[in-house]
Amino acid sequence: MVKKLERKYVTTKTVKGRVYYYFRRGETYQRLPNDPDSQEFDAAYWAIRSGRAQKKTKTTFEALIVSYYQTPEFRDRKPRVQQEYRRTLELIREKNGPKDFTKLRRRDVIAARDAYADTWRKANAMVEMISILSRHAIDLEWITANPASGVKKLKGGEYQPWPAAKLRAFEAYCESGSLEWELTAYMLGIGTGQRIGDVIGMEWAHYDGQFISVVQEKTAARLWVACPEFLRKYLDNLPRRGRFIISQSLHKGVAKRTIQQRVMAVREKIGAQAFVIHGWRYTAAVHLAEAGASDSEIQAVTGHKTLEMVKKYRSQANQKRLSQAAQARRTRT
Repeated sequence: MVKKLERKYVTTKTVKGRVYYYFRRGETYQRLPNDPDSQEFDAAYWAIRSGRAQKKTKTTFEALIVSYYQTPEFRDRKPRVQQEYRRTLELIREKNGPKDFTKLRRRDVIAARDAYADTWRKANAMVEMISILSRHAIDLEWITANPASGVKKLKGGEYQPWPAAKLRAFEAYCESGSLEWELTAYMLGIGTGQRIGDVIGMEWAHYDGQFISVVQEKTAARLWVACPEFLRKYLDNLPRRGRFIISQSLHKGVAKRTIQQRVMAVREKIGAQAFVIHGWRYTAAVHLAEAGASDSEIQAVTGHKTLEMVKKYRSQANQKRLSQAAQARRTRT
């Protein structure tokens, strides 16, 4: 329980279990520092009370984030994407809420990234969200340039396609244990080359026996992905338990995190910890390249906006093919 302060005009608001302090006079609220026992809190309190406090800026991080939440760009995102964005945006808001966004510099973006260097995905999400906020600030005419533009993202573990032995082991383990959710996610991921967030959103109504319709969360692109024969056979024999192909109940799908955790459990059992769930997407693309599909054909399946990643798959497939051809030229003595 938070101890009630004895200072005049100080009040608190509790949001999601976190207590925030405000100087309230009439209907005007002014945010105070988080620690009521700190010198910073005292200085801010007396500056406001004595009238020495600086005029409140309108271009704060908090105001910008609240404004961004109201934009079509954010509101048109799927709920799962909004949730991922909010996770980082609220972290930025908590640390920088009352600060003036217009004073943000490139060095500040780099510092924010480097603060999470131990978790590269979080570090890169920080850069991405600051860049998104900066573009919105440009639209509002707060700033004229994006301070996050060109800031390099950190390199983390590179995704790898799953080797054939691990694919067979995954299938066999799921089949022997009747792990329907895990096996269905795998079949859809390998068969369509889509991200796991898009896989769990697939509905039976999206499947016509030949194609699956997908609106990708990340790109918002609509695709009609042709299903390979092995996927069609699997889906045609899969019980339809609800609206979603991977279904928890009649109208409810399964959470992304749940599938990730279950797949992780299988990976641990078969010794595939080095190969992540996103690697299924890479596996599908490499298989297409090895089968002779063109870059444009691979892109039509995976939905990549550029050919850069597709060329990477092509390069890997070509290297494997050339290696085989080269070794075939060797003669035994």
